[in-house]
Amino acid sequence: MAIAKRTERSRTLILDAADELFRENGFAATSVEQIAQRAGLTRKTVYNLFASKDAIATQLIARVEAVDAPYRDRIAANEDMRSLLVDVLLDSAGWCLANPALARLALAPVDRPRLAPPPGRPSFQRLVRDILVLGQQQGAIRADENADLMALILLGIYGQAMLSALESGAITEVEIANLIRIVIEGIGAASR
Repeated sequence: MAIAKRTERSRTLILDAADELFRENGFAATSVEQIAQRAGLTRKTVYNLFASKDAIATQLIARVEAVDAPYRDRIAANEDMRSLLVDVLLDSAGWCLANPALARLALAPVDRPRLAPPPGRPSFQRLVRDILVLGQQQGAIRADENADLMALILLGIYGQAMLSALESGAITEVEIANLIRIVIEGIGAASR
C-alpha cells in the first residue's frame, strides 16, 4: 500500500511541476529533466511513471477534462442548453488563456495526434456532444443530424477562435455566445 501511495504522490508532483513549467516556459521549451528537478525527483522516476513529455501533457489535459461533473449535473437537470454551452465554452476559454502551452496542444491535434483522448476517459468533445443531444431533446438543435458530427463542427470553429484568442489574449462572453448563436442558426442569410 505504501508503494502505491508513493507512486501516486510522485505522479502528482510530476504533473504539478510540468503544469508550472509549461505555463512558465511553454511545452517545447520544457524538458523532462526540468520537470524532474522541479518535482524533486530523478529523471528515471519520471520516465518510470510517464513514457514521454507528451504523456505528461496528455495527463494534464485529461485532469482538466475529467472535472465535468458539474456540467453533467446541469445536463441531467435539463438546463437550457445554450446557457450551459456558453458556460462550458467560457470556462474552457478561461483555462486555455491561463494555460496557453497546453491549450495549443489540445487545440491542434493535427500537430500532436497522440493527444487524442483514449477511449473511456472523459473528454471535452463528449461533453459538448452531450450538451448538443440535450439541445436536440429541447428542440433547440436539429435532431436530423448526428450530435457527434455537430460537436466536431462546433468545436472546430471554437478551436480556431481559441487559437486566435491565444494570439490576441482574450475572448469575451459576448463573442462566445455569438459564436454559438451563429453555429446554431447557420451562416446562411436570415430569412425575412
